[in-house]
Amino acid sequence: MNAFLRSLTPSQQVGTLFIAVFGILVLTSVAAFLLTLRERRTPHDETRHAELEDFRQLLATSWGMVVVFWLAWASGETGATLLFAVISFFALREFMTLSPTRRGDHRSLVLAFFVVLPLQFWLVGTRHFDLFTVFIPVYVFLAIPVASALSGDPQRFLERNAKLQWGVMVCIYGMSHVPALFLLQFPRLNYEGKQAFLVFFVVMVVQTCMLVQHLVTRRLRPAPSLPGISSSFAWRTWSWGVLAGSLLGALLSFITPFKPVQALLAAFVACVAGSLGHLVMKALKRDRGVTTWGPQTRSTTGANGLLDRMDALCFGAPIFFHSVRWYFGA
Repeated sequence: MNAFLRSLTPSQQVGTLFIAVFGILVLTSVAAFLLTLRERRTPHDETRHAELEDFRQLLATSWGMVVVFWLAWASGETGATLLFAVISFFALREFMTLSPTRRGDHRSLVLAFFVVLPLQFWLVGTRHFDLFTVFIPVYVFLAIPVASALSGDPQRFLERNAKLQWGVMVCIYGMSHVPALFLLQFPRLNYEGKQAFLVFFVVMVVQTCMLVQHLVTRRLRPAPSLPGISSSFAWRTWSWGVLAGSLLGALLSFITPFKPVQALLAAFVACVAGSLGHLVMKALKRDRGVTTWGPQTRSTTGANGLLDRMDALCFGAPIFFHSVRWYFGA
């Protein structure tokens, strides 16, 4: 099998990976459907029904993310950049919809949506990595309050600008690092054409970390460590999630330019950043008084919106990208 995989071109190897992943999802979906047919809606089976509903929602999220990343790979470098720019636009829209704005924020919002976002993804697509990494944290963070000040509205000035800066940082800056991984070059390594594996790697380890943390929490039901922010977060279950994601990273080292120990450390960094970033987004939701970023409908997992499903990746991808780029001199 290994000899067969090595004989394939990089594009064929990535295609084989997606075939395997889609195959696993199809089998899992069939199994979930069969379990649903056997389900009996009685009070005695209420817990089982909740667990199945939870599982179906997690499976739907997995399908959505795999399809998105398959489209990103299939559409090429430019197509991937445009795809994630659109996702970033809608994620920022979700963020700002649940954050009250004033008339004086109009210029700053136009700047964020129609100037900052396309410029950031243009910098990614043209591989201006040195500028793309500082464009938002330096230039945009200074430009946004200037645009707000020019509106002449000083009411809650600091709060309004901090809110928009956070949205830009998470939804544009964080998201832009995902297509940047498709474009990362490793001149000293034979890794040309395999960058999609890096995206698969960081998505798999971060999502595994979040999934294991969620499942262990449901099973053990520990007392929350930070009840003011999250009723489900506990350091013990968080540790299990990070450990699972890190070990998976070591097992997936063969699809990366890393050795097993390097892959474990890279996965650990991505899992810690992603899971704690998810906690930060929960704190922001508590501050806004909402349970989800998307539609306020019933959700077993507490994830209805696009940003609910991508927030961990928005934190994990930048840390992973810059760690890898620094370590390998990419």
